[in-house]
Amino acid sequence: MEVSTEMLVDMLREVEAEDPIDYADLPFGEQELRRLIVSSLVERHHAVETGMSHSDVHALYLLSTAKLVLENTVLHARLLLMQGHRLDMEALLAPFTLKGKRD
Repeated sequence: MEVSTEMLVDMLREVEAEDPIDYADLPFGEQELRRLIVSSLVERHHAVETGMSHSDVHALYLLSTAKLVLENTVLHARLLLMQGHRLDMEALLAPFTLKGKRD
């Protein structure tokens, strides 16, 4: 599926609506940040797509996603601790699991 950067930015905003990101008072606009991030990822995708097999590209994306989820989870946990909350690992990891999936 070939999509434009703008389509991806719009899709990202829709995904974000389900689990909003708190931009608080950061010194940049939300839409501009989305566009910058998507543009950077599209550029990187085109760079790796030409020199890697499909399985290597998929592995790279899985690894990148795992790193981002790990980093997000650690930052979120640290923020909760700084705010004096107790950590509930199940609740902390819930946004990154398939809904309704039970172990």
